[in-house]
Amino acid sequence: MNTNSRLEQANDNAAAFWLAQARAHGWRYRVRPGLTAVRCARTPDDSQRFLVTRPYAQPADVEKQLAELLAEWETVRFTVEDPYGGLDLTRLGAVRMPPMPVMAREPGPADGASAEPAAGATTGATTGANAAPTVELPVVSKAREGSVLTVDEAAHGDALALVERTIVDGFPLPARQPWTRGEALPERLLGEPGCRAWLGSVDGAPAGACLSYDDGDATGVYWVATLPDQRGRGVARAVLRTVLAHAHPDRPTTLVATSAGEPLYRELGFTGQGSTNWWTRTSPGG
Repeated sequence: MNTNSRLEQANDNAAAFWLAQARAHGWRYRVRPGLTAVRCARTPDDSQRFLVTRPYAQPADVEKQLAELLAEWETVRFTVEDPYGGLDLTRLGAVRMPPMPVMAREPGPADGASAEPAAGATTGATTGANAAPTVELPVVSKAREGSVLTVDEAAHGDALALVERTIVDGFPLPARQPWTRGEALPERLLGEPGCRAWLGSVDGAPAGACLSYDDGDATGVYWVATLPDQRGRGVARAVLRTVLAHAHPDRPTTLVATSAGEPLYRELGFTGQGSTNWWTRTSPGG
């Protein structure tokens, strides 16, 4: 089996992204061959994260490693990402969620992947080295006529806080609600090489956001979120176009898709590389 495929690159990027978060938060973590574990210890029952990154010959060996870490860290809640589908974590009290596609987009220009607006929209200019073009939204009602959508990189703490709140409320992240600045995305995260945050705004107000993480081989996209009252207006598309155009377009881009997001990702040139199985436990008994 090819252990440096786009699937494995996606696995490695996700593991590196979680390790960057661990460093920014000061969390404990373990890296073992084929398995990365992060102890997300904001509170004693915070959900720990375990990522399987390589194929395994014996699922029981991986399950044993997981059980040992759960005991050592006194884990209550956890999520395990298994892209190979061979684990059975029911004995650990976990429930398997529906499989989600792991997707990748090849480097280089592709239809719909630039930061250009949709047909009929107008553009303006923004300032800043990392700023993307301003895009006038298509008219959705008289009240919205002339609304302007901009996408910018969050390069400082106040901008990151806007990204954080948009993701917490728009993704959403129930464990981080009500939103408290810095609990999900501490400002130190901007100091992690490869980690970038992107904010889409409508008429100057936050509307959508995501994070990207470049590990030198691929760029991963995470937590693509649109606030409920801004959905259906092309915000996520504009944010993703900006990331694809400005966050290392010379490298493949990877992500794990939700059922709601998959059609958009396919339109932007992403293709399926496999499916990942997420196992979750919300209490010691399951």
